[in-house]
Formats: sequence, structure tokens, C-alpha cells
Amino acid sequence: MNTSNTRQEHKGVRFMVKENCELMIFLMTKMSGISRTKVKNMLSNGLVWVDDEVVSQYNFMLQPGMQVRIGKKEEKRKFTSKWMRIVFEDKYIVVVEKREGIVTNSPTDEVSIQRVLNNYFEFTRQRCRAHTVHRLDKHTSGLLIFAKDKKISFMFEKNWKDIISDRRYVAVVEGFMEKEYGTVESYLKDNRMFVSYSSDTDDGGKHAITHYKTLKRKPDFSLVELRLETGRKNQIRVHMHDLKHPIVGDEKYGSTSDPIKRVALHAYKLSFTHPITNEELSFETPIPTNFMQLL
Repeated sequence: MNTSNTRQEHKGVRFMVKENCELMIFLMTKMSGISRTKVKNMLSNGLVWVDDEVVSQYNFMLQPGMQVRIGKKEEKRKFTSKWMRIVFEDKYIVVVEKREGIVTNSPTDEVSIQRVLNNYFEFTRQRCRAHTVHRLDKHTSGLLIFAKDKKISFMFEKNWKDIISDRRYVAVVEGFMEKEYGTVESYLKDNRMFVSYSSDTDDGGKHAITHYKTLKRKPDFSLVELRLETGRKNQIRVHMHDLKHPIVGDEKYGSTSDPIKRVALHAYKLSFTHPITNEELSFETPIPTNFMQLL
């Protein structure tokens, strides 16, 4: 069978995934007679789409409910993803803006920003992998740094306080914030259900400091800027709960409203010294439109 004709026949066709399977195996099963080399060429040329995103990893793990489509050469375009956009990139690091609803990284087959980035590196023929420098919660959007090798990731980890000069978030919280600004300081620990809680005394928890500034307020909701002095798990979410102003949509930490169908927390500003070039870098993203619609 002519494998070129096989590919032509399937252009634009969508295949529904019904069980866990590697992308290479799935394509060879659906496109009877096609060779592994042809499939790899299709992947490297950006002609395979999974849930409307270009995927170039032959061992990408498909999950039930996903859709695979064979694209056309004329629709080939630069890498795009519904989960992130690249804000800055050089040969050492990449800064992305993450959407809510996706984890930073995962040891399982769950889709993650790290996995999307690795797919991007393969698509652009870069011989590197994405190494996590810091994390954002699944339900938090905003700026994230990834290193392109372990050595640089370790430099961030070892010198975090010296490298990072500013990290700020914006959040919409429930209620009318009385104070213009303030600081929350406590010790954070996880309970048996892995929910973080706050203590005024050092009972083995991690010291956490959050500075806040009220930007805008109405009777039902307030827009708050938050600056982290430390970076603990769920720190902002716990501290806003401590202030009795939980973040909108954050049911886990006391919210009773969900008008925009997401946790209203966004990492909007990030400033740091490049660990290799020593350049001072600063990035800022707009406050999400649906945040402002509440105020």
C-alpha cells in the first residue's frame, strides 16, 4: 500500500480515542499500512493534532475522550497551545503565562505545562527538556519560569531568594476589604486531608508572609494585589481565608461564590535576575477580564 496515499486519505479526519494508548501506536493502527518513519515525519512536521493542539511527541499518551486529527501541510503554523503562551525564551530559560485548569507538572499522564513545553521543544527541534523552577496551583493562572536543563533549575532552587526580586498576584476576594494594605504572617502545615492551615505559633509549620494591598472594592467583592515574601503551598489562599476574605471560587478555602467558574487568583508580575546572563528581567500580564467584570 502507498503510505503517501494513506496519509492523503486521512487528512482532516478526526479519530476518537477510546482507551489509553501511545500516539504512535494509535496512528499506525488507524492508518493501516503507514510506516513508523512516515508517522514520525508527520509528527515532526506539525501535522498531527490532539484536541486541536499540535503534538510532535511519538510517545504522547492519549486518553479516552481525546480527538486526534491529521492536518494538512497548508495549515502548518507556529506552535500554539490553549494552555499557555510563551512570554520570554532564550537558550537557558522560558517564561510562560499559564491558564487556569492545568497543573504545572505531574508524575502521571495528566496534561501539564511541563508536558506542553516538552512538546513545544520537540516541535521546534530544541534538544532540551522543561525543568520546573516553581509552581502554580492547578486553578491559578499566571507567570511561570522553566529552565532548559537541570543545572539552571538547580541554580534557581539554590539561590531563589537572591534571584527573585518581585512576585505579585492579583485576586478577587469575597466581601469589602476594610484595610488599604497589610501583612499576614503565620506558619503553614497540612492536615491529614492535605489541606493547608495556618497557625500563629511555630508548631513545625513553614513560615509564611504575604503582603496585600487593596486596589478596588465593592460591597460584594474586592480586588487585591498580593506580594509574596515566602512561597509556601497554597499560601495566598490560606492567608486570605485567615483574613475572612476568601478568594472567589476557592471552595476549598472558604469561598461560597463562584461567579466566573474559576479560582480568581492570577500571578501577574514576576521580576528576577537571569541566572546565566545576570540581566534584570521583569514581566507583567493584564488582570484577567473576568476579574474586572466583578468590580
